[in-house]
Amino acid sequence: MSSPNTREHRSPLTQQTSKSHGSLLRVLGVGFGLAVTIGGTIGMGILRTPGEVASQLPTPTLFIGVWILGGVYALLGALSVAELGAMIPRSGGWYVFIHRAMGNYPGFVIGWSDWLSTCGTLGVIAMVVGEYSAVLIPGFAGRDKQIAIAVVLLFAALQWRGIRWGSVTQNLTSLIKTLVFAAIAIAAFTIAGKSDTGVALPAPHGLAFFTALIVALQGVLYTYDGWYGVIYFGEEVRDPKRDVVRSMFGGVLLVVAIYLVVNLAYIHVLPMSQLAHEDLPAGAVARVIFGNYGDKAIRILAILSLLSTINAYTLTAPRILYAMSCDELFHRHASRVNRGGTPTVTLLISMIAAILFIVSAKFTAILAALAFFFVANYSMAYISVIVLRRREPDLPRPYRVWGYPWTTLLVLLGSVAFLVGAIISDKKNSLVALAILAASVPIYLISKLFSPRRSA
Repeated sequence: MSSPNTREHRSPLTQQTSKSHGSLLRVLGVGFGLAVTIGGTIGMGILRTPGEVASQLPTPTLFIGVWILGGVYALLGALSVAELGAMIPRSGGWYVFIHRAMGNYPGFVIGWSDWLSTCGTLGVIAMVVGEYSAVLIPGFAGRDKQIAIAVVLLFAALQWRGIRWGSVTQNLTSLIKTLVFAAIAIAAFTIAGKSDTGVALPAPHGLAFFTALIVALQGVLYTYDGWYGVIYFGEEVRDPKRDVVRSMFGGVLLVVAIYLVVNLAYIHVLPMSQLAHEDLPAGAVARVIFGNYGDKAIRILAILSLLSTINAYTLTAPRILYAMSCDELFHRHASRVNRGGTPTVTLLISMIAAILFIVSAKFTAILAALAFFFVANYSMAYISVIVLRRREPDLPRPYRVWGYPWTTLLVLLGSVAFLVGAIISDKKNSLVALAILAASVPIYLISKLFSPRRSA
């Protein structure tokens, strides 16, 4: 059973790709799924956020507990999103699911906000690489933006060659990232001695505890964002019925394990009283381990870690616009794919957008506002699980949500609570986010005007 407008959301893959120039290649496996999850999730957050979390929950038990709670949230999210990913094996991420369940305009809003925030994050991360490189190499001083642009263009050139090049690069850079964090943890437990207890900080109680928990959890959830990375490549995974599910659960569990080990290393080396006042805890740990070379060491480690994230976002952003083009919500020529399986037109547009973020500081305010949408994407996806269960009950579901509907409702409730907390704690950027949402209406109408329906 399906609604009368179901056909609007159901372009068969063969029909989509035959009308474009070339098609995406189904060549990716579980290894890539794990690599893109690690690459897209683990970045500067785990280097910075633990200090903010410790300032809210300044005891080891509460500190580690909130990281476990964030991991449980991500795992519950994976339970629901895995059903969508295995059921609708298309590349394009959140947009694909929301468009299928809710129609053109909701899909468009999710798609363009997701694409814009991905390009913006790519630009910001490239800037961090540029800034750190300029500090490490004196000859690069004052050339932060040029370095950032060069990094973006380098990874774009790798993707242009094809998805196999992108996959190999992702696997390699994510392996390096995992080894980097493993090295930090091993060094913390073996080279650095156990920290002195320092001055014990009182744990919050009552309403203060609840407020601190919400603020800390917001930071933790931002750090976990990216656990769904494989959904952007459903059309390119060799066996989406199994590999999407395996990649998602395996990726989430790996990220949780890495975060817990790294945070345990932080509190092994630093007293909670010091950790709670550190803007860059990883740097403080590096100074304990490497002495005067600590600052240089952590900048090198950060650059190596961020290269994996840059590659992941360079792969991700073009596939959002590609999927929208296939559904006639972006210009039809954007569905061009080269022989290597890369959507080249949307890759070019995405790299131009990322470079604009780099050269214009004004875009940073928009990026901060777009952070509001990332949990909104989660919420809409969880609602899509419920909608599609009702609208298309006979659609083959290789994987079904464990504990449905309670697990889906639980994580949906958590997402809504997070959004409410975000609005209360950051009214300025929330208002900007609503303005961006309002601006999507004319942009949507313009996109429809310049993307005429294709002939049958």
